[in-house]
Amino acid sequence: MKVLIINGSPKSNGNTSIALAEVAKTLEENGIETETIHAGNKAIRGCLACGACAQSGKCAIDDIVNEIAPKFEACDGIVVGSPVYYASANATLIACLDRLFYSTRFDKTMKVGAAVAVARRGGCSATFDGLNKYFTISGMPVAPSQYWNSVHGRLPGEAAQDAEGLQTMRTLGRNMAFLIKSIALGKEKYGLPVSGEERRMTNFIR
Repeated sequence: MKVLIINGSPKSNGNTSIALAEVAKTLEENGIETETIHAGNKAIRGCLACGACAQSGKCAIDDIVNEIAPKFEACDGIVVGSPVYYASANATLIACLDRLFYSTRFDKTMKVGAAVAVARRGGCSATFDGLNKYFTISGMPVAPSQYWNSVHGRLPGEAAQDAEGLQTMRTLGRNMAFLIKSIALGKEKYGLPVSGEERRMTNFIR
């Protein structure tokens, strides 16, 4: 079992990496392999709305997003972490996730998702909410913790002083590991949920 971790910070050794490392350490202690990809320092442009992925199954912009895609397909869960900019996630991470989730055609049902937000002070809840929407539109359960998944710190390394935030990360790691293992057992016994319905798309134009 494996969890893919995407660091959306432009800083490779900043406070976001401290938070994500705490999650990764706890997942590994609970028998879940992890791989961390640093995407926040890459030049990732937004979706062109070209529609080419509908035919090819991959994004027409051939960059790190297409490198992440097979890792995402193979994993059992994904954690995305971002610093907070203007009460939102890093724009580079948003561009990455928009294209990653939209261009990939594999079934994401019951892959476990988790979002982590890191800020000096405010905006964590809004960032956390925005990132979770990628999971809930994709049939992915969201791993819980003891608080919203946020860690505080401004200068590099300050997040290590946020005892409550780091405890929240460890609780997230334990809960995510349990959820992944439980889903694996459920899939083995019952399989994945099947709607039996044709997908309906309604445009509000008459």
